[in-house]
Amino acid sequence: MILDPVLDLFRGKAVTIPPLDGAFRPNTRLDDAPAFAELTEPDNLLVTGDRLLASSGNAIYSVAAGATPTVVETFSSPVTALALSPLSELTVGLESGKLLISGKEVSLPAEIRCITALAYADDGTLWLANGSAEHAPSQWAADLMKKGATGSLWKRDAAGGDFHKVASDIAFPYGLHSVGRDVLVSESWRHQLVRFDGATGNRSTILAHLPGYPARLSPSADGGAWLTLFAPRNRLIEFVLQETHYRQDMLSQVPPAYWIAPALASSRSFLEPLQCGGIRTMGIHKPWSPSRSYGLVVRLDQKMQPQFSLHSRANGTRHGICGVAEKDGLLFIASRGGDCVLAIDLASGGF
Repeated sequence: MILDPVLDLFRGKAVTIPPLDGAFRPNTRLDDAPAFAELTEPDNLLVTGDRLLASSGNAIYSVAAGATPTVVETFSSPVTALALSPLSELTVGLESGKLLISGKEVSLPAEIRCITALAYADDGTLWLANGSAEHAPSQWAADLMKKGATGSLWKRDAAGGDFHKVASDIAFPYGLHSVGRDVLVSESWRHQLVRFDGATGNRSTILAHLPGYPARLSPSADGGAWLTLFAPRNRLIEFVLQETHYRQDMLSQVPPAYWIAPALASSRSFLEPLQCGGIRTMGIHKPWSPSRSYGLVVRLDQKMQPQFSLHSRANGTRHGICGVAEKDGLLFIASRGGDCVLAIDLASGGF
């Protein structure tokens, strides 16, 4: 209704979030899964040949079962995105805004300063997500709290050359998945997946009203995809996003770790918000309580519709899922909040 924004000033506005139901029904599969490897805040996962690569801080590690992760390569700033070209060229995005392909720096437009995701099409076209025009990837919470929508989508043709902008005004694009000549983008702050036409840049919403903030996408073996959601939505955060003056005061006066904002991990400090009786009672953290952090991986079919999901609930520890990769019937999951890489056998998981 066109008068709703005006009437809301008098009647109030309900703060609602989508329920965890249907394909998003909560379970404990991420907390029940064995740790494949211990690694501090693993972020991106990438399968190359017979190796599993994981980024953590300024380095890329080779991860194997029962072994300590070994450093493959280190960089001058944290790794924010990984991709492998059809010619097996390792492509790395850095916090500093640099892009490296096979170790060589690629010239980028000045506008690209926040590389959050990379993806190659089958023909070698390289897609790049620029999360924000104002903030670095590590400052994602500030971008959300300022209601940022300055992200953009870029493309470089298979023959090489310069990147050109395909679309702008995206609310923090965090994941990419190439589909033919088009690309699927996870738009975090609008809680949706959007398909962009590779030729025209026209967008169409594929999946809306997600119960969390979507992060990276990864292809599945049968033509579908895996989607990670790095944090949940809750009513308190949604309410704070509507209160402009409160948010401005919070951003200027409160340390970022204690903002009323999503987090990759929580319950680590008594100074954090959301610790009253509705969260923890008699020393027990309620699994159904509202939380700033959560662990969630969603299986999408070939039409990019949810089929089932894997959870680490509010009282779990495998939170902050940003990266996922499937290889030979195993699903590898990077938990930044849990400091580990998980491995789930899809054949025996009862999915």
